[in-house]
Amino acid sequence: MKRAWPDWTPPPQMLKRRPDLPRHMAGGIDNPLGARAIYLGSSMYRIHGSNEPDTIGAAVSSGCIRMTNRDVVDLADWVKIGTKVVVLR
Repeated sequence: MKRAWPDWTPPPQMLKRRPDLPRHMAGGIDNPLGARAIYLGSSMYRIHGSNEPDTIGAAVSSGCIRMTNRDVVDLADWVKIGTKVVVLR
């Protein structure tokens, strides 16, 4: 599924590392998921925007793929639900 300005609920492993995080945050400009989220199958992983673009490419995620808000909006506009995602390291 795809969502514009999605709500965010940090996963348990993130809350373990950062107990100071809110348990839920409504979508919007301050939300860590950014402008769009593309959910990958039935997993908790997603491709999403970021309100902290300087962290993109750093190992501070819980398995998600972060992009700039501009890029993830473009991607969400043209990618179809069910598209195969291949992650290369």
